[in-house]
Amino acid sequence: MSKFKKKKGGELPPVNTASLPDIVFMLLFFFMVATVLRKNDLKVLNQLPPADQIEKLDKSRTVFIYIGKPGEGYTGKSKVDIVQIGDRIVDVTEVKSAILQEVTNLREELQSSAIVALKIDKDAESGIVYDVKQELREANLPKIIFITTPNKSVN
Repeated sequence: MSKFKKKKGGELPPVNTASLPDIVFMLLFFFMVATVLRKNDLKVLNQLPPADQIEKLDKSRTVFIYIGKPGEGYTGKSKVDIVQIGDRIVDVTEVKSAILQEVTNLREELQSSAIVALKIDKDAESGIVYDVKQELREANLPKIIFITTPNKSVN
């Protein structure tokens, strides 16, 4: 007789699934962080003018205004330049109330330092830009920046 006995079944042990929930949650958090959600559905043509002196923008405290000709998503009849704030097309006279509503959507600690970023089509009329800037002054939002595309060969 021998001291060592051979196992009779030769079966594989079951797979340990104790770490499976950890792996699933790690994947979930990775995709939540890595996914970029689009905020606005553009209804305005927006080909930005080039500039040679640009800097990075902190988007957490920024509200965007788009100005330009109507684009694909626009269902109205206007052929002149239009103003879009968020997902809404607004008249120039409604800019003040619409922008203040967008600022209140920011986190409370960022509302006092909100920046308004104008994304203006390069072929937009300057009159509507002037009117929008006047409305922003009346709304007491003096921090206005213009968004451009980077281009080193501007004349």
